[in-house]
Amino acid sequence: MLQPGSKNKQCLTCGKTLKGRPDKKFCDSGCRNSYNNRLKSEGTNFVRNVNNALLKNRRILERLLPTGEKTARANKEKLQELGFQFNYLTHFIKNNRGAVYCFCYEYGYLPLGGDWYLIVKRKDE
Repeated sequence: MLQPGSKNKQCLTCGKTLKGRPDKKFCDSGCRNSYNNRLKSEGTNFVRNVNNALLKNRRILERLLPTGEKTARANKEKLQELGFQFNYLTHFIKNNRGAVYCFCYEYGYLPLGGDWYLIVKRKDE
């Protein structure tokens, strides 16, 4: 029931007049889902694309590092052939010797020169 002096509220998706609770925003779950999906898709396409690139890079590094091995080597051509994108990284770690490792989550690489890279997995802390 509407309070005296209050306006008829309308569904945020379709504009139908709402009946029921005073805090209601949508006429049904279909309108609510449509509204929330639209909100998510508008602001997150860029974020979704970046996350997909980061996850793909991580999978590539994981695949190139044999199970049980601490390190592996790969050349730039092989990484690019698999779809690795060098401009998508999560963080950098500098070791005691000053070498800078580039990471995609727990998998990383160290440029060795001559288009070769040392693939590593970060130790659990």
